[in-house]
Amino acid sequence: MPLSPRRPRRRRPAPLIGSLALATGVGLVAAPAAGWFGDGARAATPRAAAATIVVAKDGSGNYSTVQAAVDAVPANNPSTVTISVKPGTYRETVKVPANKPHIRLVGTTSGKNDVTIVYNNASGTPKPGGGTYGTSGSATVAVEADDFQARNLGFVNDFNEANSAITDKQAVALRTAGDRIVLDNIGAVGDQDTLLLDSASKSTVGRVYISNAWIQGNVDFIFGRASAVIDKSAIRLVKRYDGSSGGYVAAPSTAAGKKGFLFINSNITGDVSSRSCYLGRPWHAGGDASLDPQAIVRNTDLSAAIKTTPWTDMSGFSWKDDRFGEYKNTGAGSGAASTDRPQLTDAQAADYEIADWLGGWQPSA
Repeated sequence: MPLSPRRPRRRRPAPLIGSLALATGVGLVAAPAAGWFGDGARAATPRAAAATIVVAKDGSGNYSTVQAAVDAVPANNPSTVTISVKPGTYRETVKVPANKPHIRLVGTTSGKNDVTIVYNNASGTPKPGGGTYGTSGSATVAVEADDFQARNLGFVNDFNEANSAITDKQAVALRTAGDRIVLDNIGAVGDQDTLLLDSASKSTVGRVYISNAWIQGNVDFIFGRASAVIDKSAIRLVKRYDGSSGGYVAAPSTAAGKKGFLFINSNITGDVSSRSCYLGRPWHAGGDASLDPQAIVRNTDLSAAIKTTPWTDMSGFSWKDDRFGEYKNTGAGSGAASTDRPQLTDAQAADYEIADWLGGWQPSA
């Protein structure tokens, strides 16, 4: 059936959820035998940039850590700076502040597994100065600047969610909060809350274009309020720390009047039980009833891991009051139109293309 006109929003009380405190735990993230991110497609060779900083663990570059290279970029830099990272595992947290736009973070090979930035903070991990990191603060890599690109590398949060000393177990691998973000041929691996695609504020647009990516997790592992396209990517569901199946791919927290998540030309699969996982649910962050979460999954192959009723409610908010739908998906996890599986019509689908999501911005190679 076509997507029906949106029914009036029911204002129902909901608990404050400053972070997605949804699960009791997930286990230590372990790299698969073939590497963290499988054998996904490779990115095109990046074009030349205005300046290049080389990072190498063996001391053969300008710096031995990624954060040191970011720190070396001048504030408010007007032109592109490429941070070229040689193969290795960089165990550190990295922050790209809002006053350092136009950074290209690029692995020197064409593989996702050769350069990995990894750390293990969780929402409830104690900070050295007191308090805890919170969900957004747990990110291994946090990007707050506009016009950021990452290519040919991986982001991992390997927090062990079996750690009973920490109750808030959300652990972000990559957080973006800028506009015009390109993530090409990257990996993002975690369990709960792996990839936080955000914007600087509820009133600000944060456009993100992701292609040829490997994104892995189990609970709300692609979440936030960005206007994000996930294109030609492998989205992989994994079991919980105790070996059980069940989870959610997306938890958008889209502001009213803005676009949320568009999954297109991708595949969603994983090492989980048949019919055990949802495509998504609406995250009304902080119990904010004014939000209008959106997730559209189209032209994507869905494995049998996906439930026959692929959307579900969250914290007292019904998914049917927000914007969820599908179009021409394939695979064992796809299904015919019903009240539980709204489908776009062909006419509607014409307005749910990549160009519509990016609003005139054309990501460059």
